Amino acid sequence: MIETAQAFGIDIGGSGIKGAPVDLIHGKFADERLRIPTPEHSTPEAVAEVVKQILDHFDVHDGTPIGIAFPAPVKPDKPLDFMANLDQSWVGVDLNAFMSEHTGRTVHVVNDADAAGLAEAQFGAAKNSEGLVIATTLGTGIGTALIINGVLVPNTELGHLELDGGDAEKYAADSVRSAKELTWKKWGKRLTKYYRLLEKYFSPDVFVVGGGVSKKHEKFFEYVDIETPIVPAALLNDAGIVGAAYFASTKQ
Repeated sequence: MIETAQAFGIDIGGSGIKGAPVDLIHGKFADERLRIPTPEHSTPEAVAEVVKQILDHFDVHDGTPIGIAFPAPVKPDKPLDFMANLDQSWVGVDLNAFMSEHTGRTVHVVNDADAAGLAEAQFGAAKNSEGLVIATTLGTGIGTALIINGVLVPNTELGHLELDGGDAEKYAADSVRSAKELTWKKWGKRLTKYYRLLEKYFSPDVFVVGGGVSKKHEKFFEYVDIETPIVPAALLNDAGIVGAAYFASTKQ
């Protein structure tokens, strides 16, 4: 693996699996990432084989901190009990043990939204922020991460808070904006309701907004009427990989 990297990160998504060596001094890739499409039948064995292929490509040795951002709640030493975006055969799998066995390296698996939040808190938009950072990813759903004074509170699923009679993400996710062809102003009013709900329950010090739509934040931030400072994510689509690598480095 390239000498300027201190760790390696992999981000497993429903459409692609991406990996890169990470420079943890500067919080960025140390080499160009490799992306391989997620197998159509995204079983544990098929996905693990792609992960191994990426690690082999970069000649990542066992002993290197290797983090994997995964699209489900991850509880240490407990089998997965929920899966939304990959094959249902993942349910019941001990992620850390399974991935370590199939890749031949010790790996550390973390929820993908948590990985992105850690990256933003450590290297990105919320760097040096004290108190409570709530990072949200606006996409197909709403992912969330809570970081208090740099410490992650794992596996929060605040996109599923009740709002307007159902899951918040079914009311305010970017996919809803697109499907209902909402104007930026109308979507901003929906986001206002969601972020005010988070303010009510958690009194955060800053919101960090990620997801692909964060690149267009100037189109809708002006319509989000809340008290808490709200800022766009800095690392964008790199956050999962960088955050996973950082998470692994803290477990070594």
